[in-house]
Amino acid sequence: MSRPSARDAAAGGGSGVDDAVRALLLLMPRMVGRVKKIPVPEALQSFALAPRHLSLLSYLLFDGPMTVNELAARLQVAPTTVSLLVGDLSRKGILERREDEADRRRRIVGIAADQQPAIAAWLAPGAAAWRKALAPLTPDQRQLFVDTLLAYEAAVGGEGQG
Repeated sequence: MSRPSARDAAAGGGSGVDDAVRALLLLMPRMVGRVKKIPVPEALQSFALAPRHLSLLSYLLFDGPMTVNELAARLQVAPTTVSLLVGDLSRKGILERREDEADRRRRIVGIAADQQPAIAAWLAPGAAAWRKALAPLTPDQRQLFVDTLLAYEAAVGGEGQG
C-alpha cells in the first residue's frame, strides 16, 4: 500500500488532517534545508547577515526605498527595532539613508547601489519560486495559504496557548 503524496494529502485525497500533517512534516525540513543551501553571494559573505535582515532587505528590494516607519509597519516590529537594523546595515555599507525631499526631518532608507546586484541575485530566486508556486492559485487560495502559514507560525511559537 502506497502512502499518499503531499499533493494528495493537501487535496483531501488521504484520510484527512493527519495525512496532510505527515506530508508537511516531511516537506518542511526539505524546504528549510533547500533555503539554507542558497549560497550567500561572495560580495555579502563578510557582512554576517542574519535572518532578521532578509525580510528588511526583501522589502527594500521589491518595493524600493521607504522610511523606517514604513519598514516597521511592514515587518510588524517597532520602529526602534528597524532603526537598529538599518543602523547596522548602514554601517556595513549595505543600506543608505538620505533625506526625504518632501520632509527633511524624515530619512528614506534604500539598498546601496553597489550592493543592489548581489542582493537581487541572492533574493530573486526565492521570490521567483514563490511566484511560480502561487501563480496558479486564485487570490482567495493564495490568501488561505498565507493565512495557514501564519497560523502554523503562531502555533509553533506558542501564541494563543494558555
